[in-house]
Amino acid sequence: MSKDILFEIGLEEVPARFIRAAMEQLKDRTVKWLEASRISHSGVSAYATPRRLAVLVKDAAEKQEDISEEAKGPSRKIALDASGEWSKAALGFARSQGVSPEQFTFKELAGVEYIYATKNSEGVNTSSLLSEGLSGIVSAMTFPKNMRWGAYDFKFVRPIRWLVALFGQEVIDLEITGVKAGNVSRGHRFLGTEAVIAEPAKYVETMRSQHVLVDVKEREELILSQINKLAEEKGWTISIKDDLLEEVLFLVETPTVLFGTFDAAFLNIPQDVLITSMREHQRYFPVFDAAGALLPFFVTVRNGNAESLDVIARGNEKVLRARLSDAKFFYEEDQKLQISDALAKLENIVYHEELGSVGDKVRRIRAVADRLAAKLGLSERAAAEVSRTADICKFDLVTQMVNEFSELQGTMGEDYARKAGEPEAVARGIFEHYQPRFAGDAVPASEVGLVVSLADKIDTIAGCFSIGIIPTGSQDPYALRRQAAGIVQMVLEHKLTVSLEEIFDAALEVHENLRTEKPFAPDLRINLYEFFGLRVKRLLSDNVRYDVVDAVIAAGFDDIVAVVGRSRALMDTVNSQADFKITVDSLTRVSNLAAKAAEGTAVTSSLLKEEAERKLYETWQAIHTPYQEALRARNAEEALRILSGLKDAVTGFFDSVMVMAEDEQIRANRLALLAGIDADSKAFADFGKLVW
Repeated sequence: MSKDILFEIGLEEVPARFIRAAMEQLKDRTVKWLEASRISHSGVSAYATPRRLAVLVKDAAEKQEDISEEAKGPSRKIALDASGEWSKAALGFARSQGVSPEQFTFKELAGVEYIYATKNSEGVNTSSLLSEGLSGIVSAMTFPKNMRWGAYDFKFVRPIRWLVALFGQEVIDLEITGVKAGNVSRGHRFLGTEAVIAEPAKYVETMRSQHVLVDVKEREELILSQINKLAEEKGWTISIKDDLLEEVLFLVETPTVLFGTFDAAFLNIPQDVLITSMREHQRYFPVFDAAGALLPFFVTVRNGNAESLDVIARGNEKVLRARLSDAKFFYEEDQKLQISDALAKLENIVYHEELGSVGDKVRRIRAVADRLAAKLGLSERAAAEVSRTADICKFDLVTQMVNEFSELQGTMGEDYARKAGEPEAVARGIFEHYQPRFAGDAVPASEVGLVVSLADKIDTIAGCFSIGIIPTGSQDPYALRRQAAGIVQMVLEHKLTVSLEEIFDAALEVHENLRTEKPFAPDLRINLYEFFGLRVKRLLSDNVRYDVVDAVIAAGFDDIVAVVGRSRALMDTVNSQADFKITVDSLTRVSNLAAKAAEGTAVTSSLLKEEAERKLYETWQAIHTPYQEALRARNAEEALRILSGLKDAVTGFFDSVMVMAEDEQIRANRLALLAGIDADSKAFADFGKLVW
């Protein structure tokens, strides 16, 4: 027999950004508790609104599963003494397992007999476990921010106001912070009333009758269908940003879509300003025409039904008008500010107490960018544009608009720089130097924006590492991981010829020149390489087998474009060529013996006595130069093809030549030959790390 379990936690309104994770956590903890408690079931569903978290367990068994466990004890030789009686070891094992020695059995394992004890445990009724189990699930939950209320020490995301806990139609005896569980839930705050949940299976339907859609997917589909219907009726394109949809989804229990309008005169303000104001402050969806131009309308979602939508729309229009009026004022005032005056204000903004002001950071960005521009061989004009962009890339941080909407940094800088008469490449570079802002964001399209973005990000990383700010665990307050990933992404997508070492050099040279008061730790560069190595490894792991990633990373990742190319070529070859294992085995055997070679020993051709070793030497000499050229050209497929050409010669060598010859000179020469081949193969990958 089985029954459904319903557990609903009624709360004061929970911040939207916490709800999905809390819902998934409640479900995950419930599933794990059921498993640990040996309670079989046919599935767990999770539900959530701003005022509740809930789980519904289908077909939970009325009784725990019985278990029979077998424990292995000491061997027969140890378990029995010379007279055939149970030894102290055997008796101790019996006590630890809660059985009598008469229950022991003997089983053979790997040719040795051992004693085994079998423990049988009968399952108890599920109803007797639920109170303690559900209470433990709630108390174990964690949140980004917690609250305490009343005189209770208990902490939760928001105060608990009601509990529904049912096993079939039976109410579970449960109480948390003075709130006793029952079968009564609460409907929509204004449209609904209290509702009796007759049984768990009727939960969703009962709450729907009280104007609460507890099913998150159902609410999302309803919101999207209403938005799409409105867009079709009006001929609009309504921009639905995933993070905004997610937030709105957890702000409402009964969603109803409506639209409003605003004065078209506000369209003279840059489109990004209006969109940001609507999205970030009011949680509105902006409206566009077919050509992508912003229209003087907005779409929002009401937490209620369709009554009096015109009144709701007018109220939202009034609030938005005030917001846009503020934005218009800020925009007009900012244009009175000269770029030079804005730059002067940066000197008074502390970037970090050990790294100086924002003005100091800008000077470092300029110096690093100039070095990178030179390494990349930019034209004289482009290099000058890089310098100017770096000089003014942060000036909009002191504008009123960015002070109000921090996410518009770069966007406003581009607009204001263009209006101030700066070259188009410079204005665009100010915006692009913040890219990529997040995972999946576009990288700078222009070489000016690209170079300044690289300079800005590596200056931040090198500066933080130089004063001991290195991300650990989940702590990364300066988003150094994201910025390092951005550098990797930019180098890869633009196929830059600059190496990580050159990028590090540019930043560290500038910091050494401009910051002389504190010497760098000797392992700073090592820490930087390890940090970027993890970013490269994570990038490769998205599409490449773990052992292939380990193999190519071991060969070096200073050239990001090259290591990605090597990983793809090796992955393709491993997957498509069945006989490639022979090549890998050959190169691995070479590597194992090459480790015994004296460092720096050259091959002497006159000491090559056997035909097979002369053949191997000649084959290696023939491929060495084209192989190295292919690697330098980042042609990984060709390099691997050439390297694979050693297979037959290596196999023939090991079949007929004794490497560890008695003659010391011949032995050293053969090891030197293998060391040379190994050095070539290790420039591509450490093939010994591949798993077959």
